[in-house]
Amino acid sequence: MPAHSYTPLELIERLVSFDTTSRNSNLQLIDFVADYLAGHGVKSTLIHDASGTKANLFATLGPPEAGGIVLSGHTDVVPVDGQDWHSDPFSVRRRDNRLYGRGTADMKSFCATALALVPEYLSQPRSTPLHLAFSYDEEVGCLGVHGIVKHLHAIGKRPRLCIVGEPTEMQVVDTHKASMGVDTSVVGLEAHSSAPHTGVNAVMVAADMISFLGRLAEELKGRKVPGAERFDPPYTTVDVGTVQGGTARNIVPRHCRFGWGVRAIPGTDLAEPLDRLERFAEQELLPRMRKVHAGAEIIHEVRARIAALRPEPGSPAESLVLSLVESNQTLAVSYGTEGGLFQEAGIPTVVCGPGNIRDAHKPDEFIELSQVAACEGFMRKLLQRMAA
Repeated sequence: MPAHSYTPLELIERLVSFDTTSRNSNLQLIDFVADYLAGHGVKSTLIHDASGTKANLFATLGPPEAGGIVLSGHTDVVPVDGQDWHSDPFSVRRRDNRLYGRGTADMKSFCATALALVPEYLSQPRSTPLHLAFSYDEEVGCLGVHGIVKHLHAIGKRPRLCIVGEPTEMQVVDTHKASMGVDTSVVGLEAHSSAPHTGVNAVMVAADMISFLGRLAEELKGRKVPGAERFDPPYTTVDVGTVQGGTARNIVPRHCRFGWGVRAIPGTDLAEPLDRLERFAEQELLPRMRKVHAGAEIIHEVRARIAALRPEPGSPAESLVLSLVESNQTLAVSYGTEGGLFQEAGIPTVVCGPGNIRDAHKPDEFIELSQVAACEGFMRKLLQRMAA
């Protein structure tokens, strides 16, 4: 396999050109990365999902010894459906010192920059290994990274630290909230709308539960939790994102389904909102429903659970990355990353990457060219430190 060298900008264009929306396969991108690394003599391990249509990539540069530094990034992106883009989302457009395209901010620019510096890392002997860990399905619940963590456990080589390259404007994030996504389904009984007492209105039952979650959200907003002041907002949040139900205006609806989520301050009970909603449903709603229809049901399905990243003052990850960005300040964020899962595996972890999360997940997603340059400078400092 011939060796190819690319600039970070060239690799950003290549990675963005692969439509790796989470519902799609990411194998074309993974195969491209594996071939690129193979051209430089680096072997990749692919860790597939059960369907075989998606894969994580894990590769070690340098000596095979234990330890080393993980650069972690996800390859999937969120959908562009229904968004008003002014250019092809999967073709990078350069304008006004910005790169526009799906994944430019979240987070293919970090992955591309790490890959672009592979030849530089390999150009001289290193005593510290560098690991590249690129995952699938981060955007739908950090599903793929579990395979990487299991692989690290299986090979028995725990890295010394991990840097997750989510967009932080190259500032050091040492903590983020835990999150959980839930789908709640209500099964009632259809009836003619002129006789609603003969049916069980699934939409109205769902509305009762949504109202309960709204009251719970207000309660959580008023709680005082140590350390919460670092977050924006400084409390655990509960929100409902989707609702589907009913057939027609004149039919008492049999089904309703709503999707909701929790983002919890580290150290608090992530499951509390679901536990309390279940009790509310079992004690107040289901008895009333089953007086009319014994087969009425309320079903909760946890679709995603993301571990919190907890502060580790003075950890190898925090100390190294703060020194590289020449700062003594760490930040807290309310969005989730794969960092908490690496940390749970005993690997000190921080989040630091180019771009701003506010520019992600929306039409005309972009990253400032200055952020790509800052990431490249950060990576070069890291390589210099690893050579010391």
